[in-house]
Amino acid sequence: MHQFFFGTYPYIALSVLLIGSVARYERDPFTWKSSSSQLLRRKQLVIGSSLFHVGVLIIFFGHLIGLLTPIQIFDAFGIGHGFKQLMAVIAGGVAGIMALAGGAMLLHRRLYDPRIRANSTFADTGILILLMVQLVLGILTIFVSLQHLDGHEMTKFMAWAFGIFTFDGQAASYIADANILFKLHIFLGLTIFLLFPFTRLVHMLSAPVRYIWRPGYQIVRTKKRGA
Repeated sequence: MHQFFFGTYPYIALSVLLIGSVARYERDPFTWKSSSSQLLRRKQLVIGSSLFHVGVLIIFFGHLIGLLTPIQIFDAFGIGHGFKQLMAVIAGGVAGIMALAGGAMLLHRRLYDPRIRANSTFADTGILILLMVQLVLGILTIFVSLQHLDGHEMTKFMAWAFGIFTFDGQAASYIADANILFKLHIFLGLTIFLLFPFTRLVHMLSAPVRYIWRPGYQIVRTKKRGA
């Protein structure tokens, strides 16, 4: 099972992410949006959304750079594994708390505001809950990382991530003895990638540049049935 979850499942999740996103953009381009509920409750959205998005972006790019940059590059610049581990803990911890606080505000308004709840889909609420669980798991891994400040534990995940993208058949074995919290964090992260094309998260792939010169608004009829 370990080989499937960390050696095969990553390719399934990434394939669905890529193919599903392209298919959705081609088949249902007008659903490619964040479906903002700003008009229904602005103040809490602005604060929560700002905290959540800033925190998530820091975490995303931190993981992207930290996991996919070859270890040799860090060594060439004299960046020790222990220092890298400590910076990841500090930056990831601060960003994680920001994102968790913002996400809690967003989830609260989506669950407890009747108008927002009525205009939310199962996917809207479900993906936000999954992201919140993922953030909690990420913060919990910090306490494990603090016990391995030599950076050796992090090099395992760097080797695994690099192995996945270089089609290394032994990639899963590199994290075989990793703490269960890290494994759950990785599995849920891959699952979020798998669900990505079918949720509002797709708006992450679009920079709203064309809004500057678009001629007007496009009104799209909702697929929800009336009462």
